[in-house]
Amino acid sequence: MPDLSSFIVYPHDSLRDGMACIDRNARGIALVVDADRRFVGTVTDGDIRRALLQGASMDSPLDVCIRRDSITVGLDAGRAEVLDLMRARRIEQVPIVDEAGCVIGLHTLHELLGRQERANIAVIMAGGQGMRLRPATLQVPKPMIKVAGRPILERIILHLVGYGLRTVYLSIHYLGYIIEEHFGDGSGLGCRIEYLREPEPMGTAGALSLLPEAPGEPVIVMNGDLVTQADIGAMLHVHEAGGYAATMAVRRYGHQIPFGCVEVEDGQIRQLEEKPLHERFVNAGIYVLNPELLAEVPREHYAITDLFAQCLARKWPVGAYEVEEEWLDVGQREQLNMGFIR
Repeated sequence: MPDLSSFIVYPHDSLRDGMACIDRNARGIALVVDADRRFVGTVTDGDIRRALLQGASMDSPLDVCIRRDSITVGLDAGRAEVLDLMRARRIEQVPIVDEAGCVIGLHTLHELLGRQERANIAVIMAGGQGMRLRPATLQVPKPMIKVAGRPILERIILHLVGYGLRTVYLSIHYLGYIIEEHFGDGSGLGCRIEYLREPEPMGTAGALSLLPEAPGEPVIVMNGDLVTQADIGAMLHVHEAGGYAATMAVRRYGHQIPFGCVEVEDGQIRQLEEKPLHERFVNAGIYVLNPELLAEVPREHYAITDLFAQCLARKWPVGAYEVEEEWLDVGQREQLNMGFIR
């Protein structure tokens, strides 16, 4: 998110001030706020030009050309939602406001699509049949189920593009043609998409053996049924800084026992604990693998957890990256029943 100081102007500022602001931030927009920093509207180069053509002078106040109907979003708006707004309105900037209407940030297309391109490739496993979600997956592959109006797989790809990834491989099998028809070559999402066509189901890692060539950088591997805002850049940093052969994203999972628990020893009560919470780390379905590990993957049904077990058995360093951001594994009937997925 860019520094806001170079974007802020006020209604009483002149058109000249507005042009200077737009020139200073090099994003083609100025954010107009009142004395309490509440959002008033936006001003672009085009707005100022039209005001001048209609008789305004460079010393006229910006108030004459403010777009007061500009679209804004809250801080909780996701990348996919903001990109949808930009696409629908054909705009490249969306201000962020808090509950009081004060400007607290600005989404720009440049920022959302990633400031720094990464040489890493990503492989998304999208070939599963989604048996647990039947009948919803009888005619639609699980990764193409829509969450809040957008296919899960599209959310994942946009998330990766936002972290600078430009090459994405989709492993497909069950109803794979639907995925290919929807995404094509990926140009509409700002990346290059290629397909790993599984001749038969190959598990959570077997499709890695179908990559056409060995990559030169660590590979991001993701399950195709995740809705997440996990920081991919931070995970890559942890992997590389730790010198790990493989890194697994993990997430805290807690289960609260709904009864008071009793510790008994030799027929006597030693301790009472009321409804304790048991917490463990669980596999979050996102991985970073060093390129040399791909040679260990056989061209058959193979689980990625077996690859991690192999690393541990050989005493190769294996890292864990805790996902603290939004994360949801879309694979339970309960989520359908709650109407979360549609």
